[in-house]
Amino acid sequence: MEEILIQFPDITPTQIGQFEQLEYLYNDWNSKINLISRKDIDELYTKHVLHSLAIAKIQNFKAGTYVLDVGTGGGFPGIPLAILFPETRFYLIDVILKKINVVKAVAESLQLKNVKAEQIRAENVKGDFDFIISRAVTNMPDFVSWIKDKIKKTNKHDLKNGILYLKGGDLTEELKDFPKAVEYNISDFFKNDFFETKKVVHVPLKFKV
Repeated sequence: MEEILIQFPDITPTQIGQFEQLEYLYNDWNSKINLISRKDIDELYTKHVLHSLAIAKIQNFKAGTYVLDVGTGGGFPGIPLAILFPETRFYLIDVILKKINVVKAVAESLQLKNVKAEQIRAENVKGDFDFIISRAVTNMPDFVSWIKDKIKKTNKHDLKNGILYLKGGDLTEELKDFPKAVEYNISDFFKNDFFETKKVVHVPLKFKV
């Protein structure tokens, strides 16, 4: 929590309270279904919450932005970003129903009015989005094939509409077919050793008719 307050000093008391509740909520749910590993639940704020918020260091979502979170699992990166950007709409999807049920319960507990969660495959999602976010659910070529027809035509941000992807390691091979992809080192923003090889990858995508 301390690092969140340092990195995002303008958050409101309501947002602080919501971030603080995450520890109790995820510990409680983790005791019922094995959502997050024991090692990771002890470092929830670093490995899940702050990691998710790295996307906010790359793009500050404007009011009215529509974001799709593919393979959200227990709600990452969507839930922390929905707390940070209450005027942005987030659509969190996963194929595993029990995880989506947790996301719905967490969003309800936090009174997040800007979150919709659903069990659905990315290929079957209807609608168009400013950005599509995810945390290393698959390789980039497969991911793009899932969502390439779901990008809004008009841009409202400095970054072009497309993908904001959390992933680590050497991505040279994976991104070879995406010459416009840009990698941002999370370690440039957050100094914890966990982020040493972690990145946010922006892949701009053109609107498909």
